[in-house]
Parts: sequence; C-alpha cells; structure tokens
Amino acid sequence: MSQPNFAGLAGGISLLGLLAASSVHGQGLGNSPYSRLGLGDANSNLGGIRQLSMGGVGIAAPNNVNVNELNPALLFYTSRTTFEAGYTAQVKTLRNGVSSQRTGSANLGYLALSVPINSRWAGAIGLKPYSTVDYESNTTTNIEGDPTAQAQNQYKGSGGLAEAYTSHAVKIAKGLTLGASAGYVFGSIDQQASTIVINPTSTINNTDRNIYLQHVHYSDFTFRAAAHYRGKLTDKVNFNLGGVYSFQSNIDGERTLSLNREDAEGLPISSLAIETDVKGKATVPGLTQVGISLDNNRNWSVNLDGSRQEWSKFRAFNEAGGSSGIPLSDTYRVGLGGELTPDATSVDNYFNRVTYRLGLNVAQLPYRPGGNTLYDRSVSWGFALPLPTATPLEATTISLGFQYGRRGNTDSRTVGSNVERNVQESYLKMQLGVTLNNRWFLKRKIE
Repeated sequence: MSQPNFAGLAGGISLLGLLAASSVHGQGLGNSPYSRLGLGDANSNLGGIRQLSMGGVGIAAPNNVNVNELNPALLFYTSRTTFEAGYTAQVKTLRNGVSSQRTGSANLGYLALSVPINSRWAGAIGLKPYSTVDYESNTTTNIEGDPTAQAQNQYKGSGGLAEAYTSHAVKIAKGLTLGASAGYVFGSIDQQASTIVINPTSTINNTDRNIYLQHVHYSDFTFRAAAHYRGKLTDKVNFNLGGVYSFQSNIDGERTLSLNREDAEGLPISSLAIETDVKGKATVPGLTQVGISLDNNRNWSVNLDGSRQEWSKFRAFNEAGGSSGIPLSDTYRVGLGGELTPDATSVDNYFNRVTYRLGLNVAQLPYRPGGNTLYDRSVSWGFALPLPTATPLEATTISLGFQYGRRGNTDSRTVGSNVERNVQESYLKMQLGVTLNNRWFLKRKIE
C-alpha cells in the first residue's frame, strides 16, 4: 500500500492550507502558521538571551559571564561555573489581508550549565528547544467542477522537539580554541487535516467531518563542530573569528496515521488505522554559521554573523517538505549586533555597570509561495543587570531581552478558482534570563 501524502488528504482538493488561510485561531504556545513547515519552527542554533538581545549574533563573541552555547568553542572563556536559565514570552498578530488575530504564549526557554574543567578545557550541558509546532487554520475553497459546492478545511498542529546536549571546548594554541557538541533530540508532533463539503443547493447536506490524524515521535543524536580564533587588531582592539557547523541529521521517527469520521456534533462515527508505528527518518540539512567581532576586552563589542542552511534537502519519511507537502528552499540569515557596559567597576552610578545590547537581523524563510522569497526582519535590544551582591567568588545577573519583528507578507494570488493568501506575523518576543556565576573547586589553604 502506498504511503498517503498528508497534505493531499483533504479530498484531493488543491489548496495551500495554512499559508493561504482565510481565518486563523491560536492556542498553546501561540499560533504560528509557518510552524507547519518541516519539523516546525526551527531553533536554528540561535543561542540564549545575550544573543537574542544582539540580533541573534555571537558566533565570534566571547565573554566570561554568559553560557555561549551558540558556539561551543567559546565555552573556554567562561571562567567560572555558570548556570543560566531563560524564560520566554511573546505576543503576535497574524494578518492575511482579510482578517487578523492576536495570540500569545509564555514558556521556559532553555537551561544551561557551564564548568571550567581546567586551564585549557571547559564543558557544558543544557536543554533547549529544537523545533516547535503550534498552529490552527480554517480555510474555505471552491471545488472544481461544482461551482455551488465548497470545502471547509481545518488544519491543526501541536508538539515539537527538544534537544539535550553536552558541549566541550579545548584551547589548542594561543588564541585558538576548538569545540564540539553532541545532542539528543526527542519529542512528538501531532497534526490533523479535516474537511466538510458544503453544497447550499442540495436538499441533503452531508456535514460529517473526515479527519486525517498524524502522530510522529522522533528521537536521535545530533552533532556540531566549532572553532574560534582571537587576535590583536591594535593594542586596544581585539578581533575574533568563529565558525560552527551543525552536521546533517537523519532523525529516526515512528509515524501513526489514521482516518476518523465525526458527525456535526463532533461525535465519532468511525476510525480507520492507515499506518501504525511505521519507521522512517527526517533528514535535517546541515547548518553553516560564521561570525566576526571586534572588542576592547573590557566594555564593548561589535558582532556580525551569517548563516546558510540547505532546507531544499529536507525530507520526512521520504517526502519533500514533510507532512505539509510543501517543498522547502535554502535559507540565509545575517545579523549585526553589539553591547556596551559604560563602566563595569563604577561604584557611584549603578547604570554604568549595566550592559546595554542592540541588534538587527534579516533571515529568509524556507517557504517560497509562487517562487517569491519571504523574509523575517527584526530589531532586538536588551539589558544585563548585575545584582549589587556580587563578590569575587559569585555573582548573579538578571538579563532582559526584547525582539520585535515581522515575517512573511500578506500578498495574494489566484490559483484556479481559489485565492491563496500569505500570512504575516508581527511579533514581540520577550525573554528573562538569570545567570549565576560561582567559583567551584577552589583549593583552600590550611593556615
């Protein structure tokens, strides 16, 4: 029996679904129509709150306060045992040129613990999101050959994947460090597509809903390699070069697919198992990230990052585009950001000890409706607020990060007798980070 394409199960009707929605409704983590693509809204190795506040940059930006898991090679510069947790909230408005809707979310962002093992070696462990799926959309499309009938389609998705990882950095020469990271990705994604055919001219209208359900559980290992070089540009200015490569992953999955039927009241009529625990893989293409930065080793840095990922190679259970049935395209991202601490040793003015951050980011989306490129553009800013209780042995920093951006647009196009509309997301993301620094493993002298 051939494997059904989940995107084409709604009665064989040609439609774009989520991304051509006529109305949208959010729930859970916040409705995101683009999370239908691939394995969901991909994390793409964007780091923690420090990186968020600077436009997602930090591949070549060492510091000794935060856990920089964006580039494992930079763990070497974290001189004290550091625990960091991030909490994320966001509000967004979805538009498609016809209607709009506002939604929001709040959840734990990430956890990370970094430990300097010796003078040349540091390690870290952590937990972070790998991808998130959360969408709900309702569309109405015309049926070819029957001008009086319409199909009312509903699409829902929830779940996502998380990554537990361990990273290590080793100094191998003056200014040169190498890093590596191994992660275990796990989680489940649930999606459904349902259809009702309505014919106003018929005296007998069948309002039974056919619902196609897909449940996929994924789990497997991922790997990254990284490098960083630090040198002198002038007596007062240092330059940094960094690179990270996330290897292509073939994540094992088990898929269950079923067809249910409900009446107008939502009561079950029948259920048919199409697939049960069918094994397959999701091929996630490699991600290349490079960065350059300048700093004075004291109170400021300026950083420029770029990345590329070949999403055109993405497959899930041998289907291009995965369950959405929408082939993806390669993506690029560029970010520019920096930070400034006016005077970290100031006693009289607390705000001089605060670190101020700012950044810009432009990224392509892997979806190309009608061959047109969609973008995600954002501006970021944030603050790192050191608590006044800091001592040479321990310190606590509270960080706030904000990101305002838009992705997609509200363009429309006519395909057959249907009008397909893009969905634009306008979002404000807020992140609260808590960083605890402490000197462990101190050898105490006996007087």
